[in-house]
Amino acid sequence: MITVISGTNRPGSNTRKIAVLIQKMLEGTGEEVTLLDLAEMPAEIFGESSYASKPGSFAAFQDQILKTDGLLTVVPEYNGSFPGVLKYFIDMLSFPESFYEKPAAFVGISSGRWGGVRAVEHLEMVFQYRHAHLFGRRCFIPGVGSLLDENGRLTDPDVAERLQKSAVDFARFCRNLQ
Repeated sequence: MITVISGTNRPGSNTRKIAVLIQKMLEGTGEEVTLLDLAEMPAEIFGESSYASKPGSFAAFQDQILKTDGLLTVVPEYNGSFPGVLKYFIDMLSFPESFYEKPAAFVGISSGRWGGVRAVEHLEMVFQYRHAHLFGRRCFIPGVGSLLDENGRLTDPDVAERLQKSAVDFARFCRNLQ
């Protein structure tokens, strides 16, 4: 099973739209896929007591990460890095077992022309620190807002093809590491 993480909690985000597209692409190849949307994290996880003891409502998020065979994170670039909520989510996960030896891939998105490259590079350092197996091919989607139609579908066939190839190759990478 692969978990696709929508790496922001921004309402109506392009990140979630791309994450849903990837989920459908993977399901279309027969993969079992779960979408983990940070917008659905329980509000109580942001309380200061969460550092000492995670609220019970966070258990489903933790369990999903522990049982998955691979993590594909869609990460937007915010202010030259990845969103703080994504870092906080990672900080709330148990260490070291949450990412330990799990395959991990990244799709970077941005409204600018670099497609989230800085966000992905920063996030890769965190995942590597947590002992994940990084998939060597990253996918970057610059100008993402202009590439999605009103139904959240990609309008650029080249971008759709790159995204499909990255997702399918990552699924193969996960199977090879099992």
